[in-house]
Amino acid sequence: MMWGLCSGICRALALLAVLLAFQEERSCWGLNHSSGDLETSPQPDPGPPRSLHRNKRSWVWNQFFVLEEFTGNEPLYVGKLHSDVDKGDGKVKYVLSGEGATSIFTIDENTGDIHATKRLDREVQAYYTLQAQAVDRLTNLPVEPRSEFVVKVQDINDNEPKFLDGPYLAGVPEMSPLGTMVVQVAATDADDPTYGNSARVVYSIIHGQPYFSVEPKTGVIRTALPNMDRETRDQYVLVIQAKDMVGQMGGLSGTTSVTVTLTDVNDNPPRFTHKIYQYTVLESLPVQSVVARIKAADADTGSNAEMDYRIMDGDGPGMFNITTDEVTQEGVIILLKPLDFETKSSFSLRVEATNRNIDSNFLSLGPFSDTTSVKVTVEDVNEPPVFSELLSRMVVSEDAKVGTSIGRVSAHDPDNSNSGIRYSIDRNTDLERFFNVDALSGVISTAKPLDREANSVHNLTILGIENQDRTQIGKGVALITVLDINDNAPVFAIDYETLLCENTTPGQEIQTISAVDKDEPLSGHRFYFSLTAPVAGNQNFTLRDNKDNTASILTKRGGFRRREQPVYRLPVLIMDSGSPALSSTNTLSVRVCECDSDGVALSCGAVAYTATGLSTGALLAILGCIITLLVMVLLIVTMRRRRKVPLILEEERDIRENIVRYDDEGGGEEDTEAFDMVTLRNLNVIRDPTVRRDVTPDTPTFFHYTSASRPPFKSLPDNVVFREFIWDRLKDADIDPSAPPYDSLQTYAFEGSGSVAESLSSLESLSTDSDQNYEYLSNWGPRFKKLADLYGTSDGTSVFS
Repeated sequence: MMWGLCSGICRALALLAVLLAFQEERSCWGLNHSSGDLETSPQPDPGPPRSLHRNKRSWVWNQFFVLEEFTGNEPLYVGKLHSDVDKGDGKVKYVLSGEGATSIFTIDENTGDIHATKRLDREVQAYYTLQAQAVDRLTNLPVEPRSEFVVKVQDINDNEPKFLDGPYLAGVPEMSPLGTMVVQVAATDADDPTYGNSARVVYSIIHGQPYFSVEPKTGVIRTALPNMDRETRDQYVLVIQAKDMVGQMGGLSGTTSVTVTLTDVNDNPPRFTHKIYQYTVLESLPVQSVVARIKAADADTGSNAEMDYRIMDGDGPGMFNITTDEVTQEGVIILLKPLDFETKSSFSLRVEATNRNIDSNFLSLGPFSDTTSVKVTVEDVNEPPVFSELLSRMVVSEDAKVGTSIGRVSAHDPDNSNSGIRYSIDRNTDLERFFNVDALSGVISTAKPLDREANSVHNLTILGIENQDRTQIGKGVALITVLDINDNAPVFAIDYETLLCENTTPGQEIQTISAVDKDEPLSGHRFYFSLTAPVAGNQNFTLRDNKDNTASILTKRGGFRRREQPVYRLPVLIMDSGSPALSSTNTLSVRVCECDSDGVALSCGAVAYTATGLSTGALLAILGCIITLLVMVLLIVTMRRRRKVPLILEEERDIRENIVRYDDEGGGEEDTEAFDMVTLRNLNVIRDPTVRRDVTPDTPTFFHYTSASRPPFKSLPDNVVFREFIWDRLKDADIDPSAPPYDSLQTYAFEGSGSVAESLSSLESLSTDSDQNYEYLSNWGPRFKKLADLYGTSDGTSVFS
């Protein structure tokens, strides 16, 4: 099967192929149906001359091409398919299938002409694979096997170059040499790089000269000027163009921007803006405070601007130090010692600033350091008085008389004014006012007798106040130690409890005693023990001084009996070694006890007499408890009697669950506040005892009336009128939307039309006929004589005569 293509120049070639096909001596091109590849028909072997004939060929074949982006109004002619089986009688029909068949490519089933109905874009699809077949028009059976061919879309220059990675950001160190590479840009062209020059791109720089250049083929951007200075200009914006068709006329182009930043190098040394800096500080400035901040200017940035400061020389060594503020790169001068205007009023320093990171490539631009002078002037301030000794130690004997001088403190004004000083004691340190200080001389004296045993050391704060400025106060400390004297006699170390067994033998030690003394002599204590003169020769006990500040009590006899004497009082004389010596008599109580065989006391003191019943102390305790309980009961009863019943019920109680009691007599029939009106009325209606009183009745009244036939209130019985009135009010309350959603107490000021009991008043008794006999009032005594005279007789004229 052979393919045929007639389009433009190809038509001539097709026509030439047809003509050559009729020549028997020429070979033909064919398509292998099994593989689809082109192959050449074999030539006949050389042999005896014989007549040549044409081999049968199924399809006329030629190459198919379609130009992309065709913009004509008519469908674009692609080529023609033809089969030798087609005799032109209309029996053969051509069918096209594959990629784009019927949607992009159409075929005339009669002639085999192929057209493209849509614009084709090579960048979307470069070729289409189609299948062609010739079938019998009547039976639709193929007359030739199906064959496959390709329609290739031919490229045109319809895509401009594009910078897919743009815009670009790049950096290059300042002062870079000529031709230093900055960045490489790349543009892509969607056209076919294998066909023509549509995808061959060259680069050029539109904006950014003469500082930078670009290589046309590679897109590498380089510096075009040497020694560009960041401090002069630190950023450049370049416009790079990429043009296809090798930059020729008619080519398409695209552009991108490249922002080039010059990065900093250390090419600028630090320089102080002033040769001398002057600062003034107060002499009261605290140590470690900032005195001044200086900074050397450096046009570089980042690490290239980092610098170190140092004090090269100056007066007042050790007074100041300088450090670097890492944030601002300032030199911070710090005070190391207190300032004193009166001693030195000004200081001069020599300060050097040096770059930390020096680039050896730029040493010729140095030196990368600079020096300046700093002058610090100290201003005088009014300082408080200063004591010559911050701590004055003094001693005084505790037996010193009031007014005894102890010592003297001294303070002076450090200022040039040399103001006078007045002294006083901070009484917070001498609350009991044991001491005084002379305001002018500073002499400290006693104001009260001292007691070393109460307070052996007094720590006084002495205030020195300037006469000219009372706000300037200096403070000193006077530490006064009170010296001891022998003014306290020795006493027993503890309260001894001495027990003596009845079976004690003569010469037995029953107690060892010791003494204490509040005084503290320098050589230590030495106590002497003895019995007082009146008991020194007693027959019961003796005392032995152990010469070690202790003494032993010994028995002189045995056979002590509790019943004879349960307790012995032994006066002991204790004397110290002071000058003068002091002594005291201390009584030692010795209790006689009944002991076991091991000498352990079983019972001591007086013999207890056994008696039945409780002791007096127990009886008194029980009686006290009973009296306390009685008092508490009386208090409770009294409080309950005084408690009043509240007239108003608590809010949380239900009014229907309480009975309110009124201790009044009432106002009769007119009083509707304290009594139920129903009890004063004669109810003639018989009530059903089986009906619950707390349930609303089904009928609104005991008398059944229709709304139209209901008689007026005045014509109804009195009890019916009252109930009808209540039911009407109840209905009004039930249908009232503003009524509260709970039960409430309603008050109705309705008295009724009359009373069976009539009036209870006695004012009209004389004017009305009454069948009641009041003669019994005469028997009630003289208190009812007036009533008996009024009602007991029928003749009323005697009453008002």
